[in-house]
Amino acid sequence: MSQLQRIAIAPSQLQQGQIFLTKEQQHYLGRVLRLHEGDRFIAMDGKGKWWLAQLAGEQAQVLEPLLVETELPVSITLMVALPKGNGFDEVVRCCTELGVACIAPVLSDRTLLHPSPQKLERWRRIAAEAAEQSERSFVPTILEPVAFNTAITANQTSHRYICEARGEYPHLNKVLSSISDEIIIATGPEGGWTTQEIENAIAVGFQPVSLGRRILRAVTAPVVALSLITASCEV
Repeated sequence: MSQLQRIAIAPSQLQQGQIFLTKEQQHYLGRVLRLHEGDRFIAMDGKGKWWLAQLAGEQAQVLEPLLVETELPVSITLMVALPKGNGFDEVVRCCTELGVACIAPVLSDRTLLHPSPQKLERWRRIAAEAAEQSERSFVPTILEPVAFNTAITANQTSHRYICEARGEYPHLNKVLSSISDEIIIATGPEGGWTTQEIENAIAVGFQPVSLGRRILRAVTAPVVALSLITASCEV
């Protein structure tokens, strides 16, 4: 199956064993991927379901469901203070490949970027494309940007960490052994979190952790954090 092309579909497109393709999907399958009537491809709904499908004009026939085991055993929510420029594009792309379940962009005291609604649409499109490329069963959820102090009180899971470059905090690698189901990890903006932001996070149950002795860029820290978590839970 690894040689077959993959496309993401909306769950509503699948009806009674038929996939009703959009004009964009028809163009992509026919003109970009050069598939013809009767050719097979993989359809994924972004919610964990995959199907082997066969192209049939403006529709596709579902041949069989597929079992794909590409997801991590833990659900990771990545809380990222938005970096400047288009840096968040690469964060979304890389962290989707690494297995993140949810990305929550936040506006911190030092955040320079205040994104438009078009940015959110772009990030979700990047996540869908990266999920296809890396053969994931799920497309990560990309939440709307909110203030940092709002985000840290929104989810009350027991495993919550905030990465801080300065200070004597345990390395993230040292605290991961107890995680079994869900984790929230927060990485800061250019210049790092403010002292008040760290204190606010600690007050609601976040544990400060280190990613090492070096100062990482705002677009590097999320990738390092995800890599450490993936390495600890995927053996």
